Amino acid sequence: MIIGAIEAGGTKFVCGIGNEHGEIFEKISIPTRTPKETMKDVFQFFEGKQIERMGVGSFGPIQVSQDQPDYGTILETPKTDWKYFPLLDEIKKNFSDDMLIAVDTDVNAAAFAEMKWGAAKGMNSCVYFTVGTGIGAGAVVRGKLVHGLLHPEAGHMFVKRHPDDDFKGSCPYHGDCLEGLASGTSMRERWGKAGVDIQDKAAWDLEAYYLAQTAINALLTYSPEKIIFGGGVLNHPGLIDKVREQFSKLLNGYIKKDEVIEDVDDYIVLPGLGSEAGLKGSLALVL
Repeated sequence: MIIGAIEAGGTKFVCGIGNEHGEIFEKISIPTRTPKETMKDVFQFFEGKQIERMGVGSFGPIQVSQDQPDYGTILETPKTDWKYFPLLDEIKKNFSDDMLIAVDTDVNAAAFAEMKWGAAKGMNSCVYFTVGTGIGAGAVVRGKLVHGLLHPEAGHMFVKRHPDDDFKGSCPYHGDCLEGLASGTSMRERWGKAGVDIQDKAAWDLEAYYLAQTAINALLTYSPEKIIFGGGVLNHPGLIDKVREQFSKLLNGYIKKDEVIEDVDDYIVLPGLGSEAGLKGSLALVL
């Protein structure tokens, strides 16, 4: 089966051609500009290719309920050019009416791919956090992606502020929510440089403190079999180890399970699919 995949991000659209086994044969990265400019390049990539299905993992918030008339429409986003853009309807115009096209968030797609082919393979549940410019979360429970009133927006959960932290937070809505305190954007605002350039140990200890709370919140709400952290911020050497250490310290033995006590290194992990989790997740959405 030939499947088209779109990972629609705020910075770039990654488009690919793959199959039901999660194999990517061809892909391209397209800078995210206005919808008209971006989608023109997207459709040019897929032109002439014999695609049977299409999966789309998009930045959010986006309508993911298939029974809603605005399914596949981007909702209230700070990316003003894309606010209320009917992404699914625009894609349908360029393919046959009967083609199966599935749309979800990019991070939900990544979570699904990790459960199907990656770090959570063989399990029934996982939570995936991506920590980059912003913070997003996707959750799979009992083999199904979590949807409800909308989709998980756990990047904006409230976390306990570190006693030594007086940074106001970078989130324009909440200030010191998780994204406001621990995203790549917040690190740049707090330390005056991008995460890749920050060498201060205190910066990464603080980052681990907030991400560890994120993992604890996921454990206590979803009870997943695996917690996965991806995104550019997690590329910092040793950060995932700091997160595990803080997780164990803050959880303080509350959950008496070997997975979170003895085997935490195998419970809180980096993506098994690396940077292709989102694109492969788009393939998985239509299976």
